[in-house]
Amino acid sequence: MAKPNYGFEKRQRELAKKKKQDEKNARKREARAGGSGESADDAGHAPPDAAAPAAEAPAAPAAPSTPAPRIHRRPSTVDRPGE
Repeated sequence: MAKPNYGFEKRQRELAKKKKQDEKNARKREARAGGSGESADDAGHAPPDAAAPAAEAPAAPAAPSTPAPRIHRRPSTVDRPGE
């Protein structure tokens, strides 16, 4: 009797989980970009007219819709009192 290939099964589960997460992230990006309420079947497929306005107006840099990530820096040893 053949031994089960647990490594292969695990890899397939990981790939399925990653694909599902990618689809979920694509739906979230569409929602943030002002996309309509697309179903799960349409996830990842942008409508043809969605890309056209972005290509037509590259001259006007718009403010980013999401804030820039915060950078947390450790205080230097000079800034720490009592050490």
